[in-house]
Amino acid sequence: MPKEPAERVMKVIDDPATPLWRGTIALRIVTFLFAAANVIANQSEYGRPWLAWTALGVMALWSVFTSRAYSTTWGRRWPLVLVDLGLTCGLMSLSQLIMSDHQLLTLNVPLITTIWACVPAVALGALGGPYAGFAGGLAVGLSTYLSKGVPSLDLLRDVVLLAGAGMVVGMASATARRSAVLLAQALRAEAATAERERLARSIHDSVLQVLARVRKRGLEVGGEAAELAQMAGEQEVALRNLVAAAPVDSTVDGEIDLRPGLQVLATPRIQVSTPATQVMFAAAAAGELTSLVREALSNVDKHCGEDTRAWVLLEDLGEEIVLSVRDDGPGIPEGRLALAAAEGRMGIEKSIKGRVESLGGTLELQTGPGEGTEWEVRVFRKGAAR
Repeated sequence: MPKEPAERVMKVIDDPATPLWRGTIALRIVTFLFAAANVIANQSEYGRPWLAWTALGVMALWSVFTSRAYSTTWGRRWPLVLVDLGLTCGLMSLSQLIMSDHQLLTLNVPLITTIWACVPAVALGALGGPYAGFAGGLAVGLSTYLSKGVPSLDLLRDVVLLAGAGMVVGMASATARRSAVLLAQALRAEAATAERERLARSIHDSVLQVLARVRKRGLEVGGEAAELAQMAGEQEVALRNLVAAAPVDSTVDGEIDLRPGLQVLATPRIQVSTPATQVMFAAAAAGELTSLVREALSNVDKHCGEDTRAWVLLEDLGEEIVLSVRDDGPGIPEGRLALAAAEGRMGIEKSIKGRVESLGGTLELQTGPGEGTEWEVRVFRKGAAR
């Protein structure tokens, strides 16, 4: 039986960097085997062979422990990874006590930890992203320099490789997490679309057909039934717009599609026009803009005749959003807004002007006797130049 969309989402976002952690575990095992071969090959020249074998034993135990820890979510945390980094650098510093002066000065004789020391940088990259991986590589490189005591081109090469490896793994980790979030959003959108289609079929087969029949029969009967027929027709249009509206979706940055909240405002007297593609905007700002449009349309209902029509137009200009609300009503007489504000009626002052000011946008009003009213709101996206 196929998994439900919610279960699929949870599986996706559980830990998208798991393959990188598995690679970290494999790297730790392989590099430990190399470190063991290094101790065996150079033990006869060590100043303190017993300390070399002790360090190798600690490396073996730590490799087993971290392999088990990194294979589960509880071990993939900052405290353990930072301890891993500290322990690795500590074991590396023992090289000065283990190795002879000749070995420390010889470039082809590695430190006691050898390439086993690169694992913390990779783990930091898998956990914290490219910057954490880069910093981990630099920390291990600095420890290598302090242990060797002699700068060289080979040492610089090792530092660059360590920092680069940590950064690459970190970039892969960040990309995997972001991709998992995007995939989860796509799965949610897929589930929402499927549910909307199911509801649309159900509504079409029941409610919409009933409303259409009531409207048709009421118009045939006339009289008071015609008024009911008109109301049924308005509800039919509202339901169709609600079903046809784009599903609400969000992004990692907390943005949502601005269109659905506006599309459901359409009625036989109100036409809403939006772009065919998503218009992503900050969720809080999108809610304020939708409320602004509701207030403007509410004013049309309050102060204009029943035959007044209104148009809502949404434009996406890239760096800014342009939202227009226009009606063909009698217009706003000169001085009416100032008089309303003086009398304490703050609907436009707070619900429209106040919202635009809080969003850092601009508001333009075009109106006149017999010319209707048009509000034009321009709001910049976050980070765009004003």
